[in-house]
Amino acid sequence: MKELLDSQTRSPNLQQRLKYMQLVDYIMAQIAQNELAINDRLPSLNQLTAALRISKETALKGLQYLSEKGIIESEYRKGYYVKRLKLEQRFRICLILDKMNVLRDRVYQAFLETIDDQAEVDVYFHHHNFKVFEKLVEENLNSYTHFVVVTFFKEDPSHVLNSIPPHKRIVIDHKESSLNGTYSCIYQDHQSDIVDSLTTLLPQLEKYKRLILVAPLEAFHAKDLIEGFEAFSKEHKKNHEIIHQVESDSFKKGDAYITFSRYDQDDVDIIKLCREKNWKLGQDIGLISYNDTAVKEVLEEGITVISTDFRKMGEEAANAILNETSVTLRDPAKVIIRKSL
Repeated sequence: MKELLDSQTRSPNLQQRLKYMQLVDYIMAQIAQNELAINDRLPSLNQLTAALRISKETALKGLQYLSEKGIIESEYRKGYYVKRLKLEQRFRICLILDKMNVLRDRVYQAFLETIDDQAEVDVYFHHHNFKVFEKLVEENLNSYTHFVVVTFFKEDPSHVLNSIPPHKRIVIDHKESSLNGTYSCIYQDHQSDIVDSLTTLLPQLEKYKRLILVAPLEAFHAKDLIEGFEAFSKEHKKNHEIIHQVESDSFKKGDAYITFSRYDQDDVDIIKLCREKNWKLGQDIGLISYNDTAVKEVLEEGITVISTDFRKMGEEAANAILNETSVTLRDPAKVIIRKSL
């Protein structure tokens, strides 16, 4: 150990590196010379600090760096063990999504395409279970260079997100409040989006007597959409109503519906009621649906949508990591007008 250390500390290039990188270089040199292999235990913290003449704080930074890169893993009360032999990628990223669907797949694919071969990416899902999310972050906190996170919880996740150092934290889709430090956030502003989108659609909405927002009770962004919908309706003096599900008894000619149900069930119900009553979608009944899909492009000759560019969300998150910059970007929705309005 001493001979290897002496040969390293004589190197002028090593003296120019950050102090904690002395430990990193030392461990990587031991691996390269086959003095450490997979599952071997590293020297203790006290041994490393004494041999390298660095502080415990500096040594811990070096060990954290190696943990983030996946070279070593810590075992409670046992120490650190070698888990990988090479620093293959520049970044190790923990991508935590709420669920996987068509829209999240766009985020995921765009993120992977943009990050390319510069990072190792592990994907986890919390399915809106706060305890699962909390455990995922807690158990992996020192194992990744960055965390890219989608939230949407009934609980306040700020204390969990704040446990992630700001420079490692990228929050996407939903802008959380009460977060510390300078971090990256690429988000939707649902309240502003619905106001802007309905304003764009004012000429198409003129022929309808009433606007109806179908707001499922379980939707995490329902509050923002309701506030934006009411603000728009008040400003433009639109007869409007907020309901939680589509019902046959209240289905009337001259209504224009705005829907954002998770599985597009409200769209299906509206189309079925139109067929049942022999009414024409886009004339007797209007329909505006959130989030574009290939099906909505062709269904009933096309469904008008308000949709965010989810691919851009993934691209910008990846670029923030690659460029090592902190960004705050709103990913605004756009309107695609089709026959349903």
